[in-house]
Amino acid sequence: MTDKDEWLSVESLDIEAQGVAHNTEGKVVFIEGALPGEQVQVDVGRHKNQWEQGVMRAMRRESSQRVQPGCPHFGLHAGACGGCKMQHLHAAAQVAIKQRVLEDNLAHLGKVKSERMLRPIEGPTWGYRLRARLSVRHVAKKGTVLVGFHERKSRYVADMQRCEVLPRHVSDLLMPLRALVGAMDARDRLPQIELAIGGGVTALVLRHLEPLSAPDAQRLRDFAADHGVQWWLQPKGPDTVHLLDEGGPELAYTLPEFGITMPFKPTDFTQVNHQINTVLVGRAVRLLDPLASERVIDWFCGLGNFTLPLSTRAREVLGLEGSEVLIERSRQNARLNGLQARTRFEARNLFELTADDLVGYGVAEKWLVDPPREGAFSLVKALAELAEAPRDGWQPPSRIVYVSCNPATLARDAGLLVHVAGYRCVSAGAVNMFPHTAHVESMAVFELGAQPLSRTTSP
Repeated sequence: MTDKDEWLSVESLDIEAQGVAHNTEGKVVFIEGALPGEQVQVDVGRHKNQWEQGVMRAMRRESSQRVQPGCPHFGLHAGACGGCKMQHLHAAAQVAIKQRVLEDNLAHLGKVKSERMLRPIEGPTWGYRLRARLSVRHVAKKGTVLVGFHERKSRYVADMQRCEVLPRHVSDLLMPLRALVGAMDARDRLPQIELAIGGGVTALVLRHLEPLSAPDAQRLRDFAADHGVQWWLQPKGPDTVHLLDEGGPELAYTLPEFGITMPFKPTDFTQVNHQINTVLVGRAVRLLDPLASERVIDWFCGLGNFTLPLSTRAREVLGLEGSEVLIERSRQNARLNGLQARTRFEARNLFELTADDLVGYGVAEKWLVDPPREGAFSLVKALAELAEAPRDGWQPPSRIVYVSCNPATLARDAGLLVHVAGYRCVSAGAVNMFPHTAHVESMAVFELGAQPLSRTTSP
């Protein structure tokens, strides 16, 4: 076990933003709060045969990339907010770390090396988060209410008075929300408030475990009038979400490059960072480069975030998603934007795809794949099976753009695409959707065959 007086040289950061070092015995030590290039001492909290984990207790050489955190609630101390893990690292260095995480996952898990690394997609590093799930807890012994993210490695809610990654007007609501909940009859039965912002609308979804009293409903209305927000109520699951009072403006985000408006409900999945999403969608469409004569399949299409922009370029886009509700919302968005003639949507379980299913969906020259954290294993496995046993009349897509929120599952799927299905990973790059967190979003482009396609594009 690492001696508390031993000085360790930090070599790198892992995917959880922990410093990685080796002690005198050669054992790997993961160190919370330490950065590459630093020499630190550590208090070990966990130890296994192959590794140890602890918290930095002293430092004698500081990284040139270490910065003063922008939020007073960030840190390693008891009660520190667990929403961010990398505020002590310069924002540009955070992006470089995430790019390296992507490269390392591709190399070590998928045995794949991208022919070209794309320039990372970056944007605002503060006030960017337009979606959040805030926990609520009435602490009767202290006579207060807490509203915010959980403490580091804890089920307790951090005592947050402001949040620098939320827009300023939302950060300024934290203390008024605490006062509001504290005054409500149901203060002990309100576990969370979900935030969604879009189209100038700030929506707050209140999860309540019992029906609200008339005075509590009026308190919400008064708060909405005073602070310019829109209250939604969620008595049970996400499908029970409804407006406190009907009417009012609609949540939406735009994709100006394509002239598209995307209405959504506050519990629908949309990206937390609309500015980054705008750049991401534009790059994905340019990299996929659909021709006016080509058909595209958008796997895991959601609300049509990629389907609709792609349909402004391609002959037809088929959007597939597992939820009937999302598929109907996608159809509505297509009609709203006048794109229903060039889009088709279908609901099905995308985690149980077979080679027969792919053949049944017909030939599509290009694919866009945007799965959840679990990745798209059944999809690429079915594609690999068709590469090994081709079917008459069916052709694989010549190009695939894969957008990922988990570099590990992207790497796993990339290994099948490259080593079995016959694709080349021609480019890949990180997307800094969540600054100051260890979350890594990315995209990769795969092309079929040993030689580059004759038509090339610039991202």
